[in-house]
Amino acid sequence: MSVKKVTEKIVSGAIACSGFVTSVAILLIVVFLFSEGLGLFSQKTIEEGYALVVNKGNPVDELDARQIKEVFDEDVINWRQVGGEAGPIMVFRFEDLPRHVSGERLGPGYENAAACIDSIVGANRGIIAFVPEEFAGGSAGKALRAHRISPGEVLGGSEWFPTATPAAQFGFLPLVLGTVWVTVFAILFALPFGLSVAIYMSEVASARMRNVLKPVIELLSGIPSVVYGFFGLIVVVPLLQNVFGLPVGESGLAGAIVLAVMALPTIITVSQDAMQNCPRSQREASLALGASRWQTIYRVVMPYSISGITSAVVLGIGRAFGETMAVLMVTGNAAVIPLAITDPLRTIPATIAAELGEAPAGGAHYQSLFLLGVVLFFITLAINSCVEYISSKNR
Repeated sequence: MSVKKVTEKIVSGAIACSGFVTSVAILLIVVFLFSEGLGLFSQKTIEEGYALVVNKGNPVDELDARQIKEVFDEDVINWRQVGGEAGPIMVFRFEDLPRHVSGERLGPGYENAAACIDSIVGANRGIIAFVPEEFAGGSAGKALRAHRISPGEVLGGSEWFPTATPAAQFGFLPLVLGTVWVTVFAILFALPFGLSVAIYMSEVASARMRNVLKPVIELLSGIPSVVYGFFGLIVVVPLLQNVFGLPVGESGLAGAIVLAVMALPTIITVSQDAMQNCPRSQREASLALGASRWQTIYRVVMPYSISGITSAVVLGIGRAFGETMAVLMVTGNAAVIPLAITDPLRTIPATIAAELGEAPAGGAHYQSLFLLGVVLFFITLAINSCVEYISSKNR
């Protein structure tokens, strides 16, 4: 066997091995992402090591995360509102114990805390106590059943407050809507400008001008996202605050403008390549029939390139959906459902980047961030599938 054939076999084997290792690594990452994220649904609503205790005569046996938060925030003040009998709700926390019981009765080191809590719960049928599990046992009180976090609460929840006590709120709706809100407006801003530049470079500009613009556009795609975020924070945010009279300039509009600039290189490059693939014969036939240059662009080049242009838009959407640092710096980072484009908001990638470092490993907060990654994975998968479908139609 010749040296050339041996070399070819070694190279092909190395490429095949590299592809196999890469595929296995990606598969393991996806499996890890799903295993960590789906573990959220096995977690209790109440903070680990604590329990909710009510009087044994209280017919309520279980409360979900939203009900617990509303009760302890005093938005719900009557048991009838949560399925119990009519009567006021009295909230009691473990740290309130010294205000209700003397130090002598509690004993050194709170050794009599369990008995004291039981007597307090037994004396008031409308009380709900948030106490450590070790003090939850007693003859007069009962611990509510441990409610598990459900997919409906997570995917349809309207509040993201993963550090709230006694029940954390893991509603994904504000984050998903914030991501979609920013991305849609970014594409609405970027598409007209990107398409105009692509038409100019492909159909109007001279070769010399095209050679000047091409490196500039490629340079835009090579700028780090944190630089775009810094530009948005220093220039775009104060400008929007002054123009619209906003209390703060960090908003979804600022994020959309920054993302639009970041998506422009993708839209311009892909659209220009699609237009340049239009056969010269079709342009010449249109011009020979008496059409002007702009009529040819509108009636011939654009329809022929529509699949490539659509792919450019979808790729731009994917670029905007996955952006992290630039959005984190200019959108205000408020995990609320946006009602206007000038409201502060937070996106999924920004939430993961901001909170993963401070979330306790293995806890509900930690797993909820991985579940956000799963949601982002499916969004990205859908975008890539759209690109593949559009490209296959073009072929």
